[in-house]
Order: sequence, then structure tokens, then C-alpha cells
Amino acid sequence: MIGTTRVASTEDVAERVLDARDSGTALRIVGRGHWLDAGRPCVAPARLDLDALEGVTEYEPGDLVLTARAGTTLAELARITAREGQWLTLDPCGSPEGSLGATIATASAGPLASAFGTARDHLLGCVMVTGNGDVVRAGGRVVKNVAGFDLARLMTGAWGTLGVITEITLRLRSRPEVDRTLTVAIAADDPATAAWRWLRASPFTPLAAELCSATLARHLGAGDGVMLLLRLGGNAAQVQAAERSVSDLGDARALDESVWLRLREAEPMGAAVIRLANAPSRVGVLWSAASSAVERMGGFAHATLERGVVRCVVPVHPAEQENGRLRGMIGELQSSGSRIAERLPHALWERFPSPASDPLSIDTRRAFDPHLLLNPGILGELA
Repeated sequence: MIGTTRVASTEDVAERVLDARDSGTALRIVGRGHWLDAGRPCVAPARLDLDALEGVTEYEPGDLVLTARAGTTLAELARITAREGQWLTLDPCGSPEGSLGATIATASAGPLASAFGTARDHLLGCVMVTGNGDVVRAGGRVVKNVAGFDLARLMTGAWGTLGVITEITLRLRSRPEVDRTLTVAIAADDPATAAWRWLRASPFTPLAAELCSATLARHLGAGDGVMLLLRLGGNAAQVQAAERSVSDLGDARALDESVWLRLREAEPMGAAVIRLANAPSRVGVLWSAASSAVERMGGFAHATLERGVVRCVVPVHPAEQENGRLRGMIGELQSSGSRIAERLPHALWERFPSPASDPLSIDTRRAFDPHLLLNPGILGELA
């Protein structure tokens, strides 16, 4: 790379983007550097590091609203909000030392999204710098802000290709009085469908319900065989009643809450990760196709049942024959539902169409970054 620039303010970012525009130098936008192997290969000769752009700038516990700079870690936000009995209910895969900006830019979410929504549902507003070096403030700092075009949510999931997010305003949640985690053995022939049907019929809505393949369950210390991790929250009476109802599903035992952190950090460095999605009622079809294929290759799968999402994690070896095995697995999953690749060896990205190759995405990209300076290639080449 030509060089790395660390910035500590929105003004610094705008100045660096203007320099890049004048010199025609594309920029790789980096938060804490934890997810640089995610997304398509980025072809930028220079880096713009945002890790010094950190800290909470405004926090109103009474309003359940917090504003922080993009380089602030999720772990730091958890520490600050916990003192007020609150939390940011975003739990993306990966280390909690990852940045808030990367979480929003990649629209990452985890098991808590079933109850609390995805990154877009948490976002109230943001400050960003476009590819022209313009500083734009989108959204607001209050929950009921509905005026105008929702530009902030447009940035969510754009992977930094529309602008460099420098500051983010989020809604928080109150922590439940009781937060209990159970692991439940699912002995049915179709465990995903059985668990989903129980969730649909239950009068209790868990904070999270994640189905784990046998390999992953053993790794997490959650049990032998396919296991369902349930996170129950509410007052003591609600949680006790919910625990009693779980007996209709299978044998359950309590686990420490730390299992959710182990789940976030379970995938090995350099693994291939493919996310499948379908209607929640068809999650059993996804699970049957994915879990067996993935475990045959020494990987594991886990499913957020109420969202109809199955993540497949497979270790990658450098030998070309391993790429061939991965191609075969991808082919097996072809008809299971929509497929989104999170991490892949470079040669396999051709198997997945670009998510930003349609005319609307191309025109939007050129409106915000006409010189294609920001994270070029990360969402696929433009037409």
C-alpha cells in the first residue's frame, strides 16, 4: 500500500478524502482491522484507519440514546451502558473489540436480532464523509425522528462504499431483570423445524434462539448432538414460566451467559463463511442441506431460526484441492435459499454475483463516490 493514515476527527477524514480525490488514490477504510478478510477483495493502494476516532460523545440514559465515534469498540459501549442497566443489543460474529463503525457499515447482526432487530433498527443517525469530501449529517438524535429521506440507513450495509461513517447515534435497550441461558437437546429428525415450530407456538419470546450443529455445540460446551441455545429475559416470574415451557421441546440445562461470547468468536481465522437465508418456515430445508455438508468438511453451522438464517463456517486449507471441495459444497447449497458470502478464498468469489451490480446501486454509488475512491471492489466491480 502507498501508506496508512490514522485520523482522529471527522475533519481529518474529510481532508484525507479530498487529498485522495485530488491524487486519484483509492482508500481502504479500516476500523479496528478485525474484519479485513470479510467481503470481496478491496483493491485500494492506501489505508484510512479510524481506530483513533473513538469515544462516546453524547449519552442520555433517560432517553436510551447514545452517540459514539465510529472507531469505538463494541466492548467499550457494553461497559459504558452496563453502568446504567442498559445495553446495545447488537451481537455480531467476531470479537467485541471490533468497531461500531464496521458493525453498522457491514450491517452485521447476531442472535439478538430475533428480538431486537438488525443494525438498521438500532440506527438513529450518523455523520459521514462522502467520496467528494463532503461532511453529511443524516438522521437525528431522537427515536421519533422521521423527517426526510432515511440516508443513515442507506449507509448501513454499504460497506463504506458510499461514505466514511465517523459518528453514529443509536437506540439502546434496558437490560432485563433476569437474563438466563439454556441449552436444549433437540432429538427430532428435523431439529430446525421442530425448534422453529416450538418457538412459534410458545407464548414466550426469547431474547435469542440459536440452533448449533453437533460440532459447534461441543466446541461451546453446550452438549452433544444438535443443541438449541435459548436466552430468556424478563422478570423472575416470566423467566421461570418460560423455563418450564422449554420441557415441551427437550431436555434443558442452564449455561453461563458467556456461551454467547464464545459463539461470536467460534469461527477460526481464515475460515470460509457463507450465510443462507429463506423464509423462517423453511429453515428446516436450509438446515438439512447446510449442516450435513458443512460438518462433512470439518466445519459447523448455526441458525437464527426466527430469521430463517443459517451460517456455514468451513476451515480453508491452502491446497487447490480444498478450493475444489469448497466449490462442491457451494454447489450443494445452490438451491437451498439465497446465499451471501461473508468470507471466501479469492478464487471462489466468482461463484457469487455482486450485490451492487444493478443500475440503482451503480447510480447511488456514483452519486456519493463519483471517483470510486472508497473501498473499491468490496461489493464487486461496478458495470
